[in-house]
Parts: sequence; structure tokens; C-alpha cells
Amino acid sequence: MAEFRYGPVELFLLGLEGERPDPALIAELASLVQEDVLRVLDFVVVSKSEAGDVEIVEISDDTEGYEALDLVLSGITGDEDIQELAELVPAGGSAAIVALELVYARKLAGALAASGGVVLSSERIPAPIVNALVDAIEEEVAEEIDELEETEGEKA
Repeated sequence: MAEFRYGPVELFLLGLEGERPDPALIAELASLVQEDVLRVLDFVVVSKSEAGDVEIVEISDDTEGYEALDLVLSGITGDEDIQELAELVPAGGSAAIVALELVYARKLAGALAASGGVVLSSERIPAPIVNALVDAIEEEVAEEIDELEETEGEKA
């Protein structure tokens, strides 16, 4: 199997309620790092004033409150990417730019490369959409079951 030091990296722009990420978010990321589910490669906080002035804070391993993230490649997010993503932050808002490596994807990429395969396409479906779809399907199935039970009850 091909051994990759890094797998695919996903760059997330996470809108924040305040100027900084909630400590619970940092704790959850740290937990996923400890469980070897993902690696946090880079973490940048972007704030935009009401006037549109942008402040960018690069987080490092020694930034207080972020030590547990074990930032593997702090600074890997390019300035061009940061500027492009900062444009999406609304005036008066803030966001975190987080570069994540999903550990399973590194292992899968190695196995795929070793077999001569390549990823032809990849698409992420956001969790709210998946959950709404599953809820709708489950509701529809429950209604069909209720209708079947009523029909069988009438026959009896």
C-alpha cells in the first residue's frame, strides 16, 4: 500500500457567533484529534468590522486555548485562500478557517493509489441537508406503515 504522510485536506469556513470560536468547538476538535479521527492542520480566525475592515489571526500551537488542537501544519492555508474566504464573512461577523485532514481519507488514498485507482470526483453533502432528507424519508415511511396498518385493521 502507498504510504502518504498526509491525505486530502478540507478547508472549512465556519461562521461564529462571537469574535472567537466557542471553547466547546475547540474541545470537540481536540477530542477528534485525540481519537485519531482527524488532524487539524491550520486554524485562522477572521473578523470583519461593520465598515468592512478585516482582521486575520493565525492560530498556532502556543496560542492560549488552542494547544490541544496540535496544529500540524500551521500556516498551510495560503494568503490567497484566506483573502478569498474572508470576503464571505459578513460585515460585523467572524469566522474560523480550518484546514482538516480526515485520517481515514489518508489511509483510503494510500490503498486507492496502491491499487492504481484515482478519485474521479468527490462531493460533500452538508449535515443539515442529509439530516433533513433522512427525517423526510423516515416521516414518509412512518406514514406508509400507518396506512398499511389501518388497511389491515379494516380487513380484520
